[in-house]
Amino acid sequence: MTEWIDRRVAIWASVAAVGGIVLLLGAKLIDEPDATAVDLLLELLDNVPMVLTSVGLAILFQITRRQHEDQMTLIHDLEAARVHGQRWRSEARTFLNGLGAAMDMQFSRWSLTRAERERTVRSQARTLYSKAGLSGRAALSAFFLEDLLAPADGIDPAILADERDEEHPNTRSIQ
Repeated sequence: MTEWIDRRVAIWASVAAVGGIVLLLGAKLIDEPDATAVDLLLELLDNVPMVLTSVGLAILFQITRRQHEDQMTLIHDLEAARVHGQRWRSEARTFLNGLGAAMDMQFSRWSLTRAERERTVRSQARTLYSKAGLSGRAALSAFFLEDLLAPADGIDPAILADERDEEHPNTRSIQ
C-alpha cells in the first residue's frame, strides 16, 4: 500500500497550521491594535487547538480518501484473482476428467471389472507408499506438488529437495 501521508501533505499541513495561527493573531491585532504580548499569547493558546484540529481533520480526509483508493484497488485485484482461479480450476477439471476417462478406457480394454480396478489400484498404491517411504496418498501428493510450488524468497529449491530426500531416504528428487 502507498504511504497515506506523504511529504507534500505534511508540508501543506504545516503551512496551513502556521498560516491559520498567523491569520487569527493578525485578526486579533486588527481588532485590538493596542493588544499586549500577553494578550497575543493568550489568543494564541486559545486558537491553536482549533487550528490544529482543522488541519488534523483535513489530513484525516486525505488519509480516508487514499485508504478508499487502496481498498478499491485491492477489491479489483481480488476479483481478478477469483476469475483467474475459477478459470484455472475449470481447465484443471477438464484435464482431470480427460485423464479419468482415458484410464477407464484402458481398464475396459483390459476387461477389468470395477472391483478389480479398485483392488488393483489400492494394492499398487500400498506398494508404492511402502517403497517410497511415504505414509499415504497425501504424502505422495505433497512429494510431487512441492516441486511445483514457488520457493520462498532466498531459498534454493535444490536445498529443499535435499532436505526432503534426507527425510525420505527411499525416494529421489524428481527435478
